[in-house]
Amino acid sequence: MSLVVNNLNNIEKQIKSKVKDLNIIKFPKIIAVSKTFKLSQIMPIIEYGHCDFGENKVQEALEKWSIIKEKNKNIKLHLIGKLQTNKVKSAVQIFDYIHSVDNERLAKKIVEEQKKISKKIKIFLQVNIGNESQKSGINKNDIKDLVLYCNKIELNVIGLMCIPPANIDPENHFKEMSELNKSLGFKELSMGMSSDFLEAIKYSSTYVRVGSAIFGLRY
Repeated sequence: MSLVVNNLNNIEKQIKSKVKDLNIIKFPKIIAVSKTFKLSQIMPIIEYGHCDFGENKVQEALEKWSIIKEKNKNIKLHLIGKLQTNKVKSAVQIFDYIHSVDNERLAKKIVEEQKKISKKIKIFLQVNIGNESQKSGINKNDIKDLVLYCNKIELNVIGLMCIPPANIDPENHFKEMSELNKSLGFKELSMGMSSDFLEAIKYSSTYVRVGSAIFGLRY
């Protein structure tokens, strides 16, 4: 068994144990964050049967995944990085999920481009839960208006996403996100990374974004 498959197995076991302890019915999906890693490093867990992968750059995703997605229809690709409107057309072609929508202009552009190719992408709205000036995401006080707009234009929003401030205990932010997500009636929630995915699951995260714990450190 390869190292990355072994790492993925260990993460699955940790999540299974946490889910059992918390009496959660739905097993959270693991998004293997493959950004910057070569396809040769990713292939072992593709062959193992893992389906959900995360990238943060549209061009890198197109170059890396276009052929492999044609061959393996089960693979679902998640855009977890910031998306500029001029990259939406390409993003819609390759991605199945976008986790980083945070404004009306971007939402409108996605709707326009996916209609052209009869595709309906699953969308998470990114909330700047720590109110950090350097970080993307909509202010939590403005999220309801964005949800209403997305509903109006029929964007397929399935939940919220956040990246809490680094180097602090994320628990309060996860708790607030969970409550906000439920108040808006969403069943899916994208939060938790390699360092805190178990804590995120405690607060109802259904998609965890795990990179270095699977593939190792990026250089």
